[in-house]
Amino acid sequence: MNKKFEKNIYHYLSILIISVTILFSDSLKAEEVNIYSARKGYLLQPLVDAFQDKTNIKVNVISGKAKVLQKRIKQEGSNTRADVLLTVDAGNLYNAKKDGLLQKISSPKLDNLIPNYLRDDEGFWFGLSIRSRVIMYNPEKVEPSELSSYENLANGKWKGRICIRSSSNIYNQSLLASIISHNGEKEAEEWAQSVKNNFSRNPKGNDRTQMTSVVLGECDLTVANTYYLGKWVASEKDNERKYAKKIRVHFPNQNGRGSHINVSGAAIVKHSKNTENAIIFLEYLASDEAQMLYAKANHEYPIRDDIAVSDIVSSWGYPFKKDQLNLDELGINNSAAVLIFDRVGWK
Repeated sequence: MNKKFEKNIYHYLSILIISVTILFSDSLKAEEVNIYSARKGYLLQPLVDAFQDKTNIKVNVISGKAKVLQKRIKQEGSNTRADVLLTVDAGNLYNAKKDGLLQKISSPKLDNLIPNYLRDDEGFWFGLSIRSRVIMYNPEKVEPSELSSYENLANGKWKGRICIRSSSNIYNQSLLASIISHNGEKEAEEWAQSVKNNFSRNPKGNDRTQMTSVVLGECDLTVANTYYLGKWVASEKDNERKYAKKIRVHFPNQNGRGSHINVSGAAIVKHSKNTENAIIFLEYLASDEAQMLYAKANHEYPIRDDIAVSDIVSSWGYPFKKDQLNLDELGINNSAAVLIFDRVGWK
């Protein structure tokens, strides 16, 4: 064998070895999915841990505020690492879809498990847990018989007795958007003006701030998301457990359309590099195991009626009549809701 021939053999063998090594290393790369999450880390982590154990798919999480994450996905464009957007409120999911940040997916499993009104009609996003925006009141100041509907909060008898958070909050925007859907813009604006006239103080703080104000006597009632009270009941802090005992829950509109609900939900990002894994992750979040974790860890209502709620949530009254308005309506009417809040001076 001449030296030239040997040299060529070694050259081709080297190329072959390198190629096989690359192919082999690629095949050994860990499967992964990248989540941009607006949910609190302590709420998401139990779901992430269980999913990784079950699938061997590594989950990488970047956390942030909903609007900040959506802005980041938009700026990153086709270079984004995001596969899944996990966020709160159907209004945020609707806006992400409207901005062209999401991709439509087909999943018979998700379609079968999640009711139509709790997911996007075209398959761009899916609700994963439910929260209701209810009336929370001080039982020493308010009789349950005085309470009925969201519309009733416009009654003059509540003047100086209501505290509520800012109109810049997406939860209040979505509540007003639902009232627009049911009653029209004119009645919705009259309602917002009358409720604003009944404030005990200017809006400030988050839902827990309003609940604290109810306990401390700064107002008699507020409107807040149910799971915040669940957190107080289960809290390790003595003062939060003590406060929780001084608040009662009323589900509005039980004799009519039902109480306003919203969702935390997820969608697959348009430029996802791990779309298959992203779908597997979403399907897991709708599974029995994940839905039970949602109920237990955060005292939210599962998206599925066949999954039991936590004992704490059940104690407020369950089941209750839910408003079954298609949640896309909350996004469609968001701009109108914001304009109404501005016109009536709801800060």
